[in-house]
Amino acid sequence: MKQHLQHPIFSIISRLVAEQNLQVYAIGGFVRDLFLNRPSKDIDIVVLGDGIPFAESVGRKLKVKVSVFKNFGTASLKYNDLELEFVGARKESYRRDSRKPIVENGTLDDDQKRRDFTINALAVSLHPDTFGDLLDPFNGIADMEQKLIRTPLNPVETFSDDPLRMMRAIRFATQLNFRIDGIAVAAIKSTAQRISIISQERITDELNKIILSPVPSIGFNYLFDTGLLHLIFPQMTALYGVEIINGKGHKDNFYHTLQVLDNICETTGDLWLRWAAILHDIAKPATKAFEPGHGWTFHGHEDRGARMVPKIFTQLKLPLNEKMKFVQKMVQLHLRPIVLAQSIVTDSAVRRLLFEAGEDIDSLMLLCKADITTKNEYKVKKYRNNFELVQQKLKDVEERDNLRNWQPPVTGIDIMELFGLKEGREVGIIKNQIREAILEGEIPNEREAAMAFTIAKGQEIGLKVVGKE
Repeated sequence: MKQHLQHPIFSIISRLVAEQNLQVYAIGGFVRDLFLNRPSKDIDIVVLGDGIPFAESVGRKLKVKVSVFKNFGTASLKYNDLELEFVGARKESYRRDSRKPIVENGTLDDDQKRRDFTINALAVSLHPDTFGDLLDPFNGIADMEQKLIRTPLNPVETFSDDPLRMMRAIRFATQLNFRIDGIAVAAIKSTAQRISIISQERITDELNKIILSPVPSIGFNYLFDTGLLHLIFPQMTALYGVEIINGKGHKDNFYHTLQVLDNICETTGDLWLRWAAILHDIAKPATKAFEPGHGWTFHGHEDRGARMVPKIFTQLKLPLNEKMKFVQKMVQLHLRPIVLAQSIVTDSAVRRLLFEAGEDIDSLMLLCKADITTKNEYKVKKYRNNFELVQQKLKDVEERDNLRNWQPPVTGIDIMELFGLKEGREVGIIKNQIREAILEGEIPNEREAAMAFTIAKGQEIGLKVVGKE
């Protein structure tokens, strides 16, 4: 391990360890990531004894500020690109109604036992006499080689003590493309209801990390199969299943959604576009109907879904700001490019899509491409060819009409000054007529043409020009 501890911080700590005659170890995620060749800037340091005085001595040596959290028995500091957290070795016990542990001083063995997973229980000595020695009491290295998530102790006890560890197990499995040990999966199933004592913010933080993983469906399949998803996000589990009437069935919208999510992850790392993929069909269960002679329909699921977004964001403690509005817009518009791809593409339809999507048109097109999950190669080719046609039309119309983030060439103030009006119904009518005329291609998106159109429309309803044209 010595070759992995070349950063100057480790030699500085090692000298201080010798001077103070302490036993100090790097432990947890930093050590794990060394073996996985993953970059890590966070280093957890465990001290046999009190971690705070040792952290303060490191801070004095480095001439950096040390933040002390006495209630938690921890201290932290930043050094160049690294963040270090110091804590005394401890053992923990839990009350039934809380994930906050009762903490006592402990040995290194106690500290490793309290870790959530074997791959996070690895420790490396920083004492000069044993510098770089690896302590792996639960065979975490072997588990990494087998790509396995396993708990150091009985998983039922581990997950019951701190139910957030169930989400963390699934998150690590998703991020690392590992599998969760079968006994641990069974423990999550039997302990799932304990998730109720965890704050929604912490649950959603883990959920977002799953969504930001390379292949999020790994995590969602675990969440569904263990019953956790039913508890934390029931609207999504409602997508599951296929109903058949008169021999006609619809696709399983749960697994379709997972495929769309994985597809979108191939093209973007944007969390909110990934959320749009998750929610694009969220209202299908509420709008599902069977029409004899036709089959299954989901009329209006895009409108209903857009209306569901604020409630879901509130429930999951996601931000109720422009991020939510972006997801809502994507859900509302996700069928529009597909409809254009299935029919004759008119300039008017393209203008309207550009007008409504604005700067988010590129994100919308990515979502719509990801929504193609058919296994029929003919249909895939047809949709892709039509999408190319739509995208070319979008490009042509945008270059000509400049409708992205559209601002009217004649404003309400212009109309009031032109006709000597106060704000009111007539102004709104004329503004809408200008917008419709531009979107329909009756007039170009230019001030001179729009002003002439405004005068003509005003005169039609008996208005006279009193201001400058």
